[in-house]
Amino acid sequence: MTWVVRLIVLVPAVAGLLGLLARRQRVVASGIAVGAAAVVTVLGLLQWIAPVRATDIDSLGGLPLLDLSVPLHLLSDRLSGLVSFVVALVVLAIQVFTVWYLRDDKRYGQFAATVSLFAGGMLLVVQSADLALTLVGWEIMGWCSWLLIGHDTERYAARRAAYKAFIVTRVADVGMVVGLVALAVRARSTDLLDVLTVPGSDGLLTVGLVGVLIGVAGKSGLFPFHDWLPDAMEGPTPASALIHAATMVAAGTYVIARLFSLYAVDDGARLLLAVLAAITMVYAAGLALAQSDVKRLLAYSTLSQVAIMLGALAAAPAGVGPVPGVSHLIGHAFFKALLFLAAGWLGVLVGGTALARMRGRLRLRGALRWSMAIGLAALAGVPPLIGFFTKETVIDTALEGVAQDVGLGAWLVLVALLVTVFLTAAYCTRAWLLLDGPFDPSGKAATLTPARLTGTVSDARPVSDHEVSEAHEGHVGQAPITLPAALAVTGLAVLTVIGTLFLATVNGALHLGWITAVLSILLIAGAVFEVWVLSRGGHDDVADRLPAGVRAGAERGFGADTAYARVGMAVTALARLVVFLDHDVVDAYPRATVVATRGLGRLGERTHRAIPSLAIVGLVVGAGMVVAVGVAAWL
Repeated sequence: MTWVVRLIVLVPAVAGLLGLLARRQRVVASGIAVGAAAVVTVLGLLQWIAPVRATDIDSLGGLPLLDLSVPLHLLSDRLSGLVSFVVALVVLAIQVFTVWYLRDDKRYGQFAATVSLFAGGMLLVVQSADLALTLVGWEIMGWCSWLLIGHDTERYAARRAAYKAFIVTRVADVGMVVGLVALAVRARSTDLLDVLTVPGSDGLLTVGLVGVLIGVAGKSGLFPFHDWLPDAMEGPTPASALIHAATMVAAGTYVIARLFSLYAVDDGARLLLAVLAAITMVYAAGLALAQSDVKRLLAYSTLSQVAIMLGALAAAPAGVGPVPGVSHLIGHAFFKALLFLAAGWLGVLVGGTALARMRGRLRLRGALRWSMAIGLAALAGVPPLIGFFTKETVIDTALEGVAQDVGLGAWLVLVALLVTVFLTAAYCTRAWLLLDGPFDPSGKAATLTPARLTGTVSDARPVSDHEVSEAHEGHVGQAPITLPAALAVTGLAVLTVIGTLFLATVNGALHLGWITAVLSILLIAGAVFEVWVLSRGGHDDVADRLPAGVRAGAERGFGADTAYARVGMAVTALARLVVFLDHDVVDAYPRATVVATRGLGRLGERTHRAIPSLAIVGLVVGAGMVVAVGVAAWL
């Protein structure tokens, strides 16, 4: 059965290549993309239900690298099988939905092929038992995310968002490379088992773990690398679902989960992870509450939820292990993919993803309405949906960490989790009240006016290009959703309801504490009631009660984009200063030496040329004198 593990990685990679070759044949390209995703889903299911437990499955053969062992092995166990199955299942739903969503896009073939390659990169990370292979899959996802976010190359906002994501994640990946190299040097091997079995804790281990954490913070959007993720909404909705649900941002959680035993013995790296996770989960949840676009709301929600996964890894006692964090990764994959695809479905029907545009438009939508309700309820942690069980498992894990004195990080994560539970329920309730609330077709909240297409609305952010482009798509409201696309959305809704059964097969994936469960339910109920009251039963937007400056600041991420730009300007200025110092100061001494040497050489050349000239004169004068003396003597 080891061939199953190899095919799980190989099939989507080959599908990406074939899809690019057939990109102009839409039917063929869609068949390759959907078919490959279906095959990988079956393979993932086989690995999950009948795993061959091994950490030394050959892939390409080892690499000769002096005394460093690089075996390039793959691994197989029940956890990797379940994660692979979930990733493949979500990718399958996205590929099916994309066939309908991008039905008028001339570049659909490239998009579908890139999604396949993206999935291959994520699955390589999941199946990797070698740090070198992990880095390869990691970089493949970064490259593909740039292509997907900037898919609509004609729009400046999409291009800018793609480059922003690429640059931010590449900067963070410097830390990832340094970290993986440090871990490999410490073990004299890139094999994961060798890396995990080196005893003790030392400075090289800390450098390695902190470096990996920096790379994870970039890809997962932890503070301060968080601002690229909301801007990534400029990509098509299926790309947003892919990046935010089961790939890329979740990959960091899986990598740290595999290295959990090392983080458990390094207090410094673990505390840093806890601090970043605690800040991000609360900060992003607060920003989500003020967004005026449903995709940006879901983007900030992703930041918060990924921080919850990583918070579980930071707070878990060594005996509990990393499974609670991976458990929430799986639950989040289902309900977040559901929410993005449902938002894309509704966005096509109404002509945009702005909440003002969508307000009241969810009513009488049948399956779409209930799918969105299930997704928001799972995100909020309402029982008995999968989001409730996975989030409560994380909270209970943090409580165990506090009880077993894991450290200050466990306290930080526990407090942040409780605050995040309240905020998450609040922004989910607000979104539902706006989407399913009263609809006034004559009101400004429901009409996308020309002014809104080109300017700003009161205290809201400037309208993004993806709202404008979706509002002007020729197929808006014209072509009804196809049955396969609708089934992809409703299927994710079903998985959000019954997905807990998957987790029951993994030891430690689910464990609830009655105290934390009751406390969470009370926090959720309190948030729902408060938002209901402040919004007057759904007739008002609770975010409008925020001060204008706070609302506008939250819409713009409180200047994070400006801070990124200033950092870039500072780096550019520093680079120019280095060039100046190198060219006009450091190089001045060698150039001065060259000039001086050249001058001395020319002087020497002139002197050398002067000696034969004097000799010739002397010779002529001497000869003349001899002739004169001879003539005089003869006479």
